[in-house]
Amino acid sequence: MLSIIAHAIIKGMAGAVALLAIFFVVISLISGWTFTVNQFFAYWYFIVGLAVGFGIQVGLYSYFKQAVVDGRAQKTTVAISGATSAIAMVSCCAHYFANILPIIGVAGVVSIIGQYQIELFWFGLLFNVAGIVYIARKIVIFRKESLLLISGSIIKN
Repeated sequence: MLSIIAHAIIKGMAGAVALLAIFFVVISLISGWTFTVNQFFAYWYFIVGLAVGFGIQVGLYSYFKQAVVDGRAQKTTVAISGATSAIAMVSCCAHYFANILPIIGVAGVVSIIGQYQIELFWFGLLFNVAGIVYIARKIVIFRKESLLLISGSIIKN
């Protein structure tokens, strides 16, 4: 049987790979495989950074959830950060939605997203760091409280 840490690492890696898969699938469907690969190599440091940050959050959340029965507050943090990371990754190529979206009438939104793609990458990375710090802090507090409870019950016995 795998330890809690091993499960968390596996889930974190799966989260990172899933986010990369979302990037490759969405952009490939919109603009083709060659364009997707070119965009990945042009912005790999942002895209990989977002995926790794999200994977770390998923791993930390998984560890925390297994260590604590109730983890509802942290689910929100991982979900928000994951959505932000996915949006930032896809935004690098969102201006190519313009080929499809004028029919729907949202070309202006796509244009704005395309203009601010670097800022969206940084915004996604910032959310990743905030999510990691938040969940890591919760784990540290939980472990301290657990140690206090354990040491308190040992002293009483």
